[in-house]
Amino acid sequence: MKKENIININLIKRLFVFVVGLIIMSFGVSFSVKADIGVSPISCVPYIYSVYFPLTIGEFTILLNVLFMGIQIAILRKKYNPFQLVQLPAIIVFGYCIDGTMFLVESLIPSNYIEQLILCLISCAALAFGILLVVKSRLTYLPLEGLVVVISKTFKKEFGKVKISMDTLMVILGVISSFVFLNHLVGIREGSIIAALSIGAMIKYFSTNLPFIENWLADEVTKESDVEDISDKYNNTFVITISREYGSGGHEIGKYIAKELGVAFYDKELIDLTSQKTGYTHEYIQENEQKLTNSLLYDLYEQNFNYVNDELPPKDVLFLIQSKIIRDICEKESCVIVGRCANFILKDHPNCINVFIHANNEYRKDKINKIYKVKSPFGDNDLKDSDEKRANYCMHFAKKDWRDATNYHITLDSSLYGSKVSAKKVIEFIKERKI
Repeated sequence: MKKENIININLIKRLFVFVVGLIIMSFGVSFSVKADIGVSPISCVPYIYSVYFPLTIGEFTILLNVLFMGIQIAILRKKYNPFQLVQLPAIIVFGYCIDGTMFLVESLIPSNYIEQLILCLISCAALAFGILLVVKSRLTYLPLEGLVVVISKTFKKEFGKVKISMDTLMVILGVISSFVFLNHLVGIREGSIIAALSIGAMIKYFSTNLPFIENWLADEVTKESDVEDISDKYNNTFVITISREYGSGGHEIGKYIAKELGVAFYDKELIDLTSQKTGYTHEYIQENEQKLTNSLLYDLYEQNFNYVNDELPPKDVLFLIQSKIIRDICEKESCVIVGRCANFILKDHPNCINVFIHANNEYRKDKINKIYKVKSPFGDNDLKDSDEKRANYCMHFAKKDWRDATNYHITLDSSLYGSKVSAKKVIEFIKERKI
């Protein structure tokens, strides 16, 4: 089939998926209204105004989104891409679909709170699946998400923080409007909180577990270009990855192994390479790599990025760039790499030995306080905090338990031998493997 025909068919597919997504989203909005325990942050303002004024929720949704488009144009001015005007027919269709689905579910009246809660969850699932289809169609952003993208790029602000700010602003406007026009709170309740916390997670779940959507939308040209033969990529190199507890001596053990084997060593060197690739400062990279304070909170924050394509949380960007750097290095040369979930990144490498270095707390504290010379004395709670951050990082990006011995070929307690002897034992193991 000719490339032009493939592109035309693919465009029709994307338009179909986009429209279906809008229809499903409109059912989600209508279900949330009928549940009557609060609507999503983006829908609360149109809903409240529709209760007081003679326009429908769908019509107010159109007006609000036209306002978002106007703000985009005002910010970008001459830089505004006229193609984004396609948002206008999209939101008109979406608005009238909401009114249509409101008519279809008019007789749907939950008889108790449990039914209201179930309907609220169904509305969240419908909104999430509809948003997923709109996002996967890659035709355009919905105006609110488009405005968030414009603000974040124009004013160099983090997308996730802008998205949270906009959702919060919608809720604040909803609360103010509710009391001004209706004298009591309407449309914002526990259902609004459920929607705010769950829709992003549901989008991610659907995206992960329903890959056929993306596969169906991918044209044949893209599919062919995505095929990569990795069978011979690493055949001429070997790599040793060192995962380690802070203070266990993993850095010096890895450096000694690299020296004895006559191969390159990468630890802090990866910070330099990442800085060159991204423009991030060394301080920023050191602060954000290899640790995650709270996995649950980060997952909640990360949900905001599921509403659009091509926007990733900064820590994810950092991880992906470092992953590419590590793979590129290992294609070209044999080496020892410390940290950065390298054992997961290189899971397809046929000549990779994964090592985990640990030690007892007294050994670690002694090394950290006397050799690393930290500013304030490092205690047991500090060790626990450091371990949790590294475990969270590994679980988030590798979906693996950092301390699970099955993730490694060899684990070693360095407090039994010291760094130099520990390194020699790893080298003996490597030579026995005949890499």
